[in-house]
Amino acid sequence: MGASSDLVLAKDADTAVVFDFESVFAHDYAAITRLIARVIRDHGRAEELAVETFWRLWKTPSAHGDAARGWLRRTAVRLAIDELRRQARRLRYEWLWRFGDAPQPPDEIFLTTEEQGRVRAVLAAMPKRDAELLLLRSDDMSYEELAAALSIHAASLGTLLSRAKQAFRKEYVKRYGEQ
Repeated sequence: MGASSDLVLAKDADTAVVFDFESVFAHDYAAITRLIARVIRDHGRAEELAVETFWRLWKTPSAHGDAARGWLRRTAVRLAIDELRRQARRLRYEWLWRFGDAPQPPDEIFLTTEEQGRVRAVLAAMPKRDAELLLLRSDDMSYEELAAALSIHAASLGTLLSRAKQAFRKEYVKRYGEQ
């Protein structure tokens, strides 16, 4: 491989197909970081998870090529959902030990509104595929991009999105009642 970050995908007698990791990283890093940050609301942690996303791309040759951008978004959303679940578990455990602690600083209260917290809690409790579908769709991905990123048939996407929205609503109402 040498000093370049180009990865050779396949070789035959005449040609080699090269995956240019550096240009994918340069083009998509900021968007992947924003996508993760929008979900977990922690830009520093989002940067760490974005690096983890690209590290996974680097280690997964089957994701290289035309589908790399969709693969990146799907992996980023999965890591963000996993992080939400870790945060929810951590909060449950910390709550047991917080009796008598000082109140949250105003900047933390400002950054986390009640409604955003509710949405994150519902997403963390939902089936992973439904949460992924809703988050990727909210990132303005087209049906074709969604289908490619999630490896599903585009014709069934409308039904799956509808079911994911219903699952979200059902979980939200179960937790917080009608709004």
